[in-house]
Amino acid sequence: MAPQAGAKRLTPESLDGLVLVSNPAVAGSGGYVLYTVARVSLETDSYESSIEAVKLSDGERLVLQSGPRDSCPVPAPAGSRYVFTRRAEARRGQKQRLPGLELRTASIEAPGASRLLARVDGLVSLSWSPSGDLAAAAIPVGRPDEDVKEVETLPVWFNGKGFVYRTRVEPFILDADSGAMERMELGLDWLQVSDVAWSPDGRRIAISVATDMLKPYLLDVYIYDVEKGDARRIASGLMGYGELAWSPDGRMLAYLGHRGERGFASHQKVWLLDPETGRMECLTCSLDRNAANTVNSDVRFQSCLKHLQWTSRGILFQVSDAGRVLLYRVQPGMRPEPVLDPGEAVVDEFHAAGDGSVIAYTLMTPVEPKELYVLQGGGPRRLTRYAEAWRRRYRLARPTGFSFRASDGAVVEGWVLRPPEGVEARGWVLYIHGGPKTMWGYGFMHEFHVLASNGYTVVYINPRGSDGYSEEFADIRCGYGERDYMDLMEAARYAVERLGLPRDKAAVMGGSYGGFMTNWIIGHTDFFKAAVTMRSISNWISMYGTTDIGWFFVEDQLCCTPWRSPETCWEKSPLRYADRARTPTLIIHSSEDYRCWLDQALQLYTALKVHGVETKLAIFPGENHDLSRSGKPRHRVKRLQLILDWLDRHLAGEKPGGAGAGGG
Repeated sequence: MAPQAGAKRLTPESLDGLVLVSNPAVAGSGGYVLYTVARVSLETDSYESSIEAVKLSDGERLVLQSGPRDSCPVPAPAGSRYVFTRRAEARRGQKQRLPGLELRTASIEAPGASRLLARVDGLVSLSWSPSGDLAAAAIPVGRPDEDVKEVETLPVWFNGKGFVYRTRVEPFILDADSGAMERMELGLDWLQVSDVAWSPDGRRIAISVATDMLKPYLLDVYIYDVEKGDARRIASGLMGYGELAWSPDGRMLAYLGHRGERGFASHQKVWLLDPETGRMECLTCSLDRNAANTVNSDVRFQSCLKHLQWTSRGILFQVSDAGRVLLYRVQPGMRPEPVLDPGEAVVDEFHAAGDGSVIAYTLMTPVEPKELYVLQGGGPRRLTRYAEAWRRRYRLARPTGFSFRASDGAVVEGWVLRPPEGVEARGWVLYIHGGPKTMWGYGFMHEFHVLASNGYTVVYINPRGSDGYSEEFADIRCGYGERDYMDLMEAARYAVERLGLPRDKAAVMGGSYGGFMTNWIIGHTDFFKAAVTMRSISNWISMYGTTDIGWFFVEDQLCCTPWRSPETCWEKSPLRYADRARTPTLIIHSSEDYRCWLDQALQLYTALKVHGVETKLAIFPGENHDLSRSGKPRHRVKRLQLILDWLDRHLAGEKPGGAGAGGG
């Protein structure tokens, strides 16, 4: 789509009005597709959401719900009924803390009307019974102390949730008429349920659940007998997403996850699981690709969809492949095959009718945010065009791909996004993704377009440790800062020598693992003229004991603990090399980031200041690890302004608030 005449370049404020489409759900036999629409509003500093539907026979669009933070429609297996979530609003003068989420039921045939089922503190998973009068649900229970926190469990807190030391995710049976909830007893002292799936015969509910507080990444699978009210374990010691889906005949289960063959670098795989014997068979191991969507994007809204569905035509799942995300299908005894290959694009979410005849999905490209599509009969059909008006207002450039052969012979892939036509080049940025097991690719990145529109070319690659390739490629355990660092620096030299980018106007930036690598880079080279490190890691020893996943993530990825090989944890910590840093560095962190806690930023900031490095620390109150993707809109804008100011100062030689910070 060509922009309108007089189209503007993107500024940080261009986030305003962006429409985020998510959670496509095929209702009943496939007559409607329900989905969530969220509009970014700087005026209200919020995401104004609604639940809408498209009638597939004629394309008629309905607004079903538009309450506070309405999202996550889950249609019943038949008819027009669906359940959704709404943010609970405190009544005037109310002092007692109430659960923050409402579960509500509604009908497609009565837009605007809904009925409260229950108030809960969250919803992890929901699966309808075949009759549609009951639902299995995984719901958090238990709250922290209002005043003094008396803690006896791990983790103490969790990113995006706050204090969770008293929280357990438990399985319930929910009456969809009365809202009554009955707990399914598993006989466990500690549990965190990942998924629930009601069998087609209505007699059993499959439950994946963590049972070891110190190893919450290990999952067991239980089968709950609805009539008898008892449960038996059929599998244990599994890892990964832990999602479950019954075969249409109810004889087998599909499990999405892995067995930890390469620790947290392992690919998600689709397994056949016998609910009687617990015998497992891998259906997708021949792919050697992750059966998951791990592409990075900053235009998503919350979704409650699973990544696995078993229809009459086979098991549907996503595959991350070299920056793309495809939709695959597999049948027991057959090889997996792509159902939908979008080319240079991302199938971000999907949901199908039970017979597999209709598949609704969201799709995005590097130049187009997510829109709703359907695969039915002859081929893909686009259902929405929410982003068209927004896109026409701005000039967007299209990235181009490149690859180079690393010094050890491996092929490394990447992309370069240059400024749109008519925008003066001011420098360039090597942008490092988080994870490390995620990937850059064909997802839409508003932030990249803001940088490019303000004159900064963005170079982004998938170094070793990234997803989208083999498990071996993704596995950098015990080797952080080694082959991954070499790939990134070889990419930087490639950018200068082959892409023609100026050596004296280079910056490096990244978040989470990308922040770790940014911190590592400034302690090992003076190649870059500026750095921006966000939600980063600077000290693995303190990371181990202060974060929501630290005590098991550090040991798996770094192969050390503060007591076993503490010298390794320190040698792999960027803080160890802060006395060597010379690169002007902007540090951005959030006050409630419990994935990489604020102490990581404070330690780095102090070290750089003590050693005379020009540095600035920006702390965003009330935000968490996901600031750049789902933080308050005004904070997201401020963050982008800070980044542009830093680049303007150190690459373009301008004072803060110069040409790169705004304007049309």
